Amino acid sequence: MLSYYVYILKCADNSYYIGITNDLDRRIIEHSTGFNRNCYTFKRRPLKLEFQQEFNDVLEAIYFEKKLKGWTRAKKEALVKGDFDRIKILSECKNETHHKNISK
Repeated sequence: MLSYYVYILKCADNSYYIGITNDLDRRIIEHSTGFNRNCYTFKRRPLKLEFQQEFNDVLEAIYFEKKLKGWTRAKKEALVKGDFDRIKILSECKNETHHKNISK
């Protein structure tokens, strides 16, 4: 059975890169050596693997990757640190019109 990995790299400029692969070791080597000059990470080396999550279903991995790419930097940093309570707090709606924030 093939495994899929969603991963987060921290770049030299402190930005994050999120990707998906079925061979994490190979992909990290490709990023680190500058295999693809057009890749986001090419000019942002050196890189550090900050997070990885394994999936058995490619569709679940793709869904998770897209979800992470939509997250704020703060949520990504909380994930890297394993601070799931912080992720929950950062995920709560802060709009004044949200039902939790309306004064009764």
